[in-house]
Amino acid sequence: MDLNEYLGLFLDESIEHLQAINSSLLIFEQRLDDEAVIDQIFRSAHTLKGMSGTMGYDAIADLTHEMESALDLVRSKTQPATPDLIDVLFVAAEQLETMVEDISQGGTGKLDVATTVVRLKQFIQKDGETDKVAANPVVSVIKNFECDVYSESVVRQSMASGYQAYVITVELSADVILKAARVYMVFDRLQNLGDVILSNPTSDELEQEQFETSFDVLFVTMKSEQEIQEGIKAVSEVAQVLIQPFEVPVEPVAAAATLLEPTDNPLNKKPVETVDASGEAQTPIAAKTIRVNLERIDRLMNLFEEFIIDRGRLERIAAEVGSSDLTETVERIKRGTNELQSLVLTLRMMPIEQVFNRFPRMVRSVSKDVGKNIKLHITGAETELDRTVIDEIGDPLVHLIRNAVDHGIESKTDRILAGKAVEGNLSLRAYHSGNRVFIEIEDDGAGINHERVTKIALEKGLLTEEEAALLTPEEAAMLLFAPGFSTAETVTDLSGRGVGLDVVKSKIESLGGEVFVETKRGEGTIFRISLPLTLSIISAMLVKLGQETYAIPLTAIIETTSLKQEAILQAHREKVFDFRGQLVPLISLNQVYGLPQVEADAYSVVVVRSGEKLAGLIVSELIGQQEIVMKPLGSYLEGIRAISGATILGDGQVALIIDSNALLRK
Repeated sequence: MDLNEYLGLFLDESIEHLQAINSSLLIFEQRLDDEAVIDQIFRSAHTLKGMSGTMGYDAIADLTHEMESALDLVRSKTQPATPDLIDVLFVAAEQLETMVEDISQGGTGKLDVATTVVRLKQFIQKDGETDKVAANPVVSVIKNFECDVYSESVVRQSMASGYQAYVITVELSADVILKAARVYMVFDRLQNLGDVILSNPTSDELEQEQFETSFDVLFVTMKSEQEIQEGIKAVSEVAQVLIQPFEVPVEPVAAAATLLEPTDNPLNKKPVETVDASGEAQTPIAAKTIRVNLERIDRLMNLFEEFIIDRGRLERIAAEVGSSDLTETVERIKRGTNELQSLVLTLRMMPIEQVFNRFPRMVRSVSKDVGKNIKLHITGAETELDRTVIDEIGDPLVHLIRNAVDHGIESKTDRILAGKAVEGNLSLRAYHSGNRVFIEIEDDGAGINHERVTKIALEKGLLTEEEAALLTPEEAAMLLFAPGFSTAETVTDLSGRGVGLDVVKSKIESLGGEVFVETKRGEGTIFRISLPLTLSIISAMLVKLGQETYAIPLTAIIETTSLKQEAILQAHREKVFDFRGQLVPLISLNQVYGLPQVEADAYSVVVVRSGEKLAGLIVSELIGQQEIVMKPLGSYLEGIRAISGATILGDGQVALIIDSNALLRK
């Protein structure tokens, strides 16, 4: 059987279980006696072990097996959880992520986990009763049988209903000829006496006679051991039957077991009911979601983008023909495609939770490294963002969070001296506003020291004394994003090399976003990122430069205006104009793109913003607003200044998309 066809499913399921392990470990560290959390980690590790074993990823299977064994001791209250166990479980989770990531990149998923396995085994072997327990036949059978969590849950509920659970070992005669037929007859007898929960070997292996002469069955029944013996021995060529009680730890809190309520338990045919806040029973609603391959969604998106281009062409033809019927039909198509566009874009949206989930463990690890006590608060993880943006935003957020931990939040001593709580607070928020998503990283640290930042910028030659004197606090804070800038006095694993925030700014701007800083001395700092919901279909203002058409994204435009020749002023040998009491520089796009310049009595100007900077873009003519499909330029044209992509217009012409962020960047 070719397992490659299941690789995508394996990766999806593994990522979900790793996220569950990570979030549960953070709760487990705070509440060591929370049985539901321990069960969650145990179940996820157990499922990962089974999946990876089936797929042949032995390193993952070995590591999760030891995690499962250690957690089983905690679940059964044989051993208490220790800080060392928590640490090694975090290390194991990180290694599992590394191996799954390697598999997703086409690797083999192999990693040296020997040290982690040894640490887990040391915890497991601390139990001095291990040898004695092994001598107990009941426990020995249970361990050999490898009853999984699901089956254990079924058995526990059956026993609560008055059933008894047994492990039955059936030995067939050495000279048996049709082993599979005898197995079938044994199972047929057992089904008349109770219910078979599991078999070892599995039913498939038994059918294919992949066993010697004996097999084990986990069985629940209300019949006596004598009745079971007589029923099985009535089958010919059965040499011996050994029946032993199957004992599972009875959990004091039933809630943990009901988390895996089996819907197909033959002993429990009623649907599981939940109780809402009013006390009324609620029947749970089945999940109405399916997994869809991302390539299919991308293909759907590409087809729809072509349809949007053709819609624009159809609108143009309808305007030229002047037929009322055609115009009316086109309007109906436009309304329908607007709804369809919203739906298609929604298919590409993913919750930012999958990016945020990596940060609690990272903050825990980094804060330990720098000797600080920091708590991370996450809100708005359900906020949805285009998958393309989701894939790219992770690294910038890592830089900003590490920066907040290392530079933003003070040391324990400094916090005490400032009259603050020893525990620092770091907040990660996401929310929608209009057609954009905002992500905020806020700390309650010392804030940005503007004087120190300005001094370092002067030393590095990033600005002159005259420029430094005119800086506002907000502009001084933005110096943190200058290439090569760092406030760290020594180079550490975390910071000090002057690489980080400049990369953050470049990456965010390449996604059509912006980053802002708000800070108050002694109170903390907020880094606010603004991102477009999607990067594929955008609203833009079409403009003419000579005979050529260009597009400017509406998200960058403040307003459009007409500017007379006499309103153009000179400042520092540059053209500027008065925009609401502020002198704003004028940029001639004809000059930027090497097109012929035309003098006129009045100019059409598009006022754009990038961060705190404003500029007026002089164009030949304003055409109007239109939804366009953004296409990449490809490697051949990559790197052209202030051009972020291209689009195809309704008349079939190609229009370049102007990157106003790059235009305003010095």
